[in-house]
Amino acid sequence: MRKSVSIFGSTGSIGCSTVDLIAHNPDLFDVKVLTGGANWSLLADQALALRPKLVVLNDETHAADLTAKLSGSGIELAFGRQAICDAAKIPVDLTVAAIMGFAGLAPLLESVKVSKAVAIANKEPLVAAGDLFTQAAQAAGCQILPTDSEHNAIFQVFEPENRGAIKRLILTASGGPFRTWAKDAILKATPEQAVKHPNWSMGAKISVDSASLMNKALEVIEAHYLFDMPADKIDVLVHPQSIIHSMVEYIDGSVLAQMGAPDMRTPIAYCLSWPERMQTSGESLDVLKLSRLEFEEARHDVFPTLGWAYDALRSGAGACIALNAANEVAVAEFLNKKIDFAGIFTCVEKMLENFAGQTVQGLEDIVYLDDQVRNNAKAFLKACYGLSQ
Repeated sequence: MRKSVSIFGSTGSIGCSTVDLIAHNPDLFDVKVLTGGANWSLLADQALALRPKLVVLNDETHAADLTAKLSGSGIELAFGRQAICDAAKIPVDLTVAAIMGFAGLAPLLESVKVSKAVAIANKEPLVAAGDLFTQAAQAAGCQILPTDSEHNAIFQVFEPENRGAIKRLILTASGGPFRTWAKDAILKATPEQAVKHPNWSMGAKISVDSASLMNKALEVIEAHYLFDMPADKIDVLVHPQSIIHSMVEYIDGSVLAQMGAPDMRTPIAYCLSWPERMQTSGESLDVLKLSRLEFEEARHDVFPTLGWAYDALRSGAGACIALNAANEVAVAEFLNKKIDFAGIFTCVEKMLENFAGQTVQGLEDIVYLDDQVRNNAKAFLKACYGLSQ
């Protein structure tokens, strides 16, 4: 039987790779739902290729355009944020959660109730609501499949039956485009420079996060929740080649690593076919062409983001929410060329000072605190840079 799949955020980088894999394996999957943000034309093309039951576009201003392009297709259409949450209530074998940022939290929490498995590709909901999400998945009997290459690698070599014998999880980081840059040059970097990743093809926001190492900071928090591991058992090493995606070290001296080409279709394919494996349309690793594998310590003095992640885990959920929300606001302003790269660090640090001690009890508290941090971050950047709101 074909596996039923819903893809939330199909027009983003992860979503497009997922669509590509399914299009190359049409006999394996039955797509029920596709959702997109504003790129209605791409969403329509994907819908015509995969023929889902339902297509949802968040941007209602393009409702007429999407309706016209899919006229006569027999595909049901819906629009707006609530429609996306409603679509998440449709039972499927697998939900691919790839909506960027905190906006993906609400549909994600609905998906775990009705999906046999959720392939989570957006780390922000886990960072902001890790306990809430993992508890909801456990209560519903939903399997969480990490799609991030690093967490997917750990998932593949993590031995649950030997959890007590795990010495540490080692997340690898490419180091981003500024790995060897001087600190002064990094703080003056442009958006064009920040999104030019040396190894991976990713969306703009995650590329900037990679440049600041915030991406890795968020992954530390994500790993804590995904694998129920304390912060002091999660390490980060810079690995410029992006061949070893992460490792698990055991107390007997064994270090198990997952290797692969820097192509997101590999971990996505693993999630799509789990617990089996499938042929991928992605790039394959040619081990004969490997010259050397390098590792180095992260430059904590230049990139404070990693330290903030460990501090946030020790401080509690409020700090994790503040870290993520402030970063989303600052990165958006940086990509819009309203602030400099240094402004990302300044904004996040300030919001951590203001909100790190906050506690949350449930979804309403999380949403409220996230909103408060965003408003304060915008006001802070307006005061610093004279931004219009």
